[in-house]
Amino acid sequence: MKRSITVVALFLVFTFMARAQETEQVKDSVAVVEEVYEQDAQELKEEKKKQKAIAKNEKELKKAQKAQKKAEKEAKKAAKLAKAINARRKAIDKSEIKITKLQSKVAKGKSRGKLSPVKEMEMNNKINKLRVNIAKDKEKLAKLERKQ
Repeated sequence: MKRSITVVALFLVFTFMARAQETEQVKDSVAVVEEVYEQDAQELKEEKKKQKAIAKNEKELKKAQKAQKKAEKEAKKAAKLAKAINARRKAIDKSEIKITKLQSKVAKGKSRGKLSPVKEMEMNNKINKLRVNIAKDKEKLAKLERKQ
């Protein structure tokens, strides 16, 4: 009888120990799942931070490219404006040279007496037209210089 009681007692002790270990394993598996979940959450946070940093860098890069493009456009515009100003100045100079040539022709023709009144009037009309064109070109040149 003592043996049977000790056997039953040992059986009960082993059974309780086994159950106690099983609950610890359940708790351990829950703890493991929680740890895995926390690790996943941490990795997810780190990945989000990395993506945010990448997006920020891309945004800064786009901004820099846009600024560079704008600067190039401004430089192109300035070069075009300078070219237009030079072209206007050359046109004014050419017109002034034509006026001086026509005036010298008129003066020579008058002094020699070979210039008819009709031809003289035509040359004077040309001179007047050139002077009007010079005045217009000077106005346009002044506008271009103000833009510069």
